[in-house]
Amino acid sequence: MALGDAWKQLSWIYYQYLLVTALYMLEPWERTVFNSLLISVAGMAVYTGYVFMPQHIMAILHYFEVIQG
Repeated sequence: MALGDAWKQLSWIYYQYLLVTALYMLEPWERTVFNSLLISVAGMAVYTGYVFMPQHIMAILHYFEVIQG
């Protein structure tokens, strides 16, 4: 029962995503291309943040002399 409710909720969220982004008008292959590009860009942004943010945070902390060194 809980799995069915979770699937129903996930389906509702996906439907809302389609409505908000107006993807419901696209054909399935166009929707797949758009979602693939969106996931790729989001993945690259997360990776870039993971790799470069610690360096920037350390530079900011050194600039404001929070960390000596």
